[in-house]
Formats: sequence, structure tokens, C-alpha cells
Amino acid sequence: MKEIVKILDKKFEIFIKSDKIDEAVKKVAEKMNEDLKNEDVIFLGILNGSFMFASDLYKQIHFDSQISFLKLASYEGTSSSGKVKRLIGINEDIKDKTVVIIEDIVDTGHTIETILKQLSGYEPKEIKIATFLFKPNAYKSDIKIDYIGIEIPNDFILGYGLDYDGYGRNLAHIYKIIE
Repeated sequence: MKEIVKILDKKFEIFIKSDKIDEAVKKVAEKMNEDLKNEDVIFLGILNGSFMFASDLYKQIHFDSQISFLKLASYEGTSSSGKVKRLIGINEDIKDKTVVIIEDIVDTGHTIETILKQLSGYEPKEIKIATFLFKPNAYKSDIKIDYIGIEIPNDFILGYGLDYDGYGRNLAHIYKIIE
């Protein structure tokens, strides 16, 4: 395990180790298994970042459900562009279903607001939001986040699906920027 990694022109140090990641995913899955066991659920992972969390989480879901993915983009380099572009839409029928949005990280909340606006037209029964990482100090929305893996400060991070200009998603641990 490398304590410090260099990705492109930046250095990052370990922030959250993989065993803590596993514990947080398990905690979220246990809560979902209790809350959603009697619902008709479709999980919607937000690509690219949520693919690892979505996969690990879904393996621990113990009720019948579906999973699909939406692809959006809002980051450029190490900061949010503030503009969310819808790249790949939904193909499944979500009318009258409980939709659980799976995010890798929620910081400002702009992406969540955009997704909720787009999905409400499909008439789901309800929409719940699950995020692996949550930055409460960066959050500018009043939308409730139903499932949170870990709260973190407003640092730029990568690994476990999160990237810096497309690199670093494959790291098993989460790293934070140091320079």
C-alpha cells in the first residue's frame, strides 16, 4: 500500500483505508435492507464515480431489486464546474418505483438537484439518495441525503471510483490531495 501517490501533476496521501470503506458500505447496506425490503426498488448509480460503491453496495442488498446507471459530468480538474451535463439517460421504467440514487460523493448538491428534476417527470413513487462520501461544509442544498457512508471535510479526494481528470479511480483506498 502506497501512503502517497502521484496522479498526473498532483500528490495525494491516504485518507480512508479500504477496511473503513468496507465498513461504511456494509453500514449503508444494512440500513437499506431494513428500510427498503418491502419496496419495488431500482438503484440508479451515477457514473463514472459511483461504480465501485454501487457494485460493493449492491452485492450486500438482500431483497429483489434492479440496478441501472446514469452518466453525468460536473467536474473539471479538481473543482466542480457547477454545470451538470446529462450524458446518458435512463432506459428503465421507474414509474411507481422507489428509486435510490447512488452517488460516490455529494458536495455542493448541484448534481443531486439536477437528477431529481430530471427523474421527477418519470413519476417514481419516491426518490432516495445514497452517497458514499458527503461534504457537509460544501453542501448548498436542502435536499435530504437518506444514506451517507462517511462525512468528510471539503478536501479534493480520489480513489475508490473518484478521479482526477479520469485517473486514480482504480485505487482501493481514498486519498486526499496534498499538493
